[in-house]
Amino acid sequence: MSTDTALALGLLALLGRGVPGQVRIFLLTVFVVDDVIALIVIALVYSDDIRMTPIVVAVAAFAVMLAVRAAGVRRGSVYVPVAIVMWGALLVSGVDPVVAGLAIGLTAFAYSPGRAELEQVSGLFRSFREQPTPKLARTASIGLANTLSPNDRLQRIYHPWSSYVIVPLFGLANAGISIDRPFLAQAFASPVTWGVLLGYVVGKPLAVIGTSAGLTWVSGGRIRPAVGWAGVLGSGTIAGVSFTVSLLIASLAFTGDQLAEAKVGVLSAAIVSSALTWTAFRVTNMLPRDKRSRALFGDMTELIDLIPDVDEKQDHVRGPADASVTLVQYGDFQCPYCGKAEPAVRQLLGHADLRFVWRHLPLPDVHPQARLAAEAAEAAAAQGKFWQMHDLLLDHQDRLNITDLIKYAGDLGLDQERFHDDLTSHAHAGRIESDIDSADNSGVSGTPTFFINGRRHYGAYDITTLTHAVRMARARARLSREAPAIRERPGSVDSTARR
Repeated sequence: MSTDTALALGLLALLGRGVPGQVRIFLLTVFVVDDVIALIVIALVYSDDIRMTPIVVAVAAFAVMLAVRAAGVRRGSVYVPVAIVMWGALLVSGVDPVVAGLAIGLTAFAYSPGRAELEQVSGLFRSFREQPTPKLARTASIGLANTLSPNDRLQRIYHPWSSYVIVPLFGLANAGISIDRPFLAQAFASPVTWGVLLGYVVGKPLAVIGTSAGLTWVSGGRIRPAVGWAGVLGSGTIAGVSFTVSLLIASLAFTGDQLAEAKVGVLSAAIVSSALTWTAFRVTNMLPRDKRSRALFGDMTELIDLIPDVDEKQDHVRGPADASVTLVQYGDFQCPYCGKAEPAVRQLLGHADLRFVWRHLPLPDVHPQARLAAEAAEAAAAQGKFWQMHDLLLDHQDRLNITDLIKYAGDLGLDQERFHDDLTSHAHAGRIESDIDSADNSGVSGTPTFFINGRRHYGAYDITTLTHAVRMARARARLSREAPAIRERPGSVDSTARR
């Protein structure tokens, strides 16, 4: 039954960068379906003496919760009574109330904070800075928390309790068995232990690989895993790591010695599945580079996060137009984090197969001189010196008033009078707005934000992390170029489907 998501991901983390992010995403997708099915099994198989009236009450409570969410209510105190009614109704109905947790969790949607909401919060903090009263402090604190999605806020509140209190207590209460040589001999002679062990070690990989292969075949290759088959295999083997939900189901299904034997099967499966996963990725990483990339990434075309795509005529571009990797940065010339990222970007520009694109996202609510600096860069671009001005502005982030900007124009040999007129008339404001609109359409609310080949980069932007991300993007780009030829080979899935 259900994989232990946190434990499996933790074990994968021990394998380091040999496991790409795409494999982890695929794995999480498998785990979500896995959890849903496990809880459905609990509801249908391990529920006795079902009573319909309480179930109707539970469904009605869930409908009320959905209606409250649709109305935009964000106060947790409104949801708690409805959730308690739903849980209590399922408890009385004979259906295991753990199902209520799944249903309630599905109502907590996730999204990134919007730029408008962040600007509003900046205004609240400015008000507090000008008048530091308890009332304004509370208003600013609530406003900051409200920019986060319900999913993020609930994780922030409950994660310490669930991870450091509830789950350890559950493990101590349910996993405790006395292990000695006679008991192990008895357990490994039991069909219960071997049923659990083989179910995880053999059944899980077969289910993940078989379902993925079946969907690929039935759809003629139109629906297939977003990773390579080595990634699918590794996801299947690590899915054999289980703990919490599997122990819950074991406690519902068995008692006495059989329950202890089932627990031995669960713990043994975690050890064997971890070893199989290490072996699968170890062997994969020993393959030649091209074969390794295909085994891990497959040949799926990735979804694009960047809107609009890079336009050589519109965007400011450094590097060859035919580069296999395009790194786009939304930046703010006064943002200290953009300044910290700049050395890494300049080091990356030494790569011959990379082009770099800068798009403006000034944040005037926190960086009052950022908008003027962006217009100065565009005024320099009008005279053919965008990148020279770009570098100067990031090197002098603490000196961006109009006098400094005109001095920089002179240092670059620009027509200072024309440059001054462009700044005072805001001649290039429309160009800045165009970049801001593209940031909004791409879901960007802060700086620096990077996109690599159209996909948003999440995480650190130091040289090591960015170099690794660029290397992975280059490998995927190479696979994308090779994929059409492979799909046209006789006997391939796509060519067979077309015939």
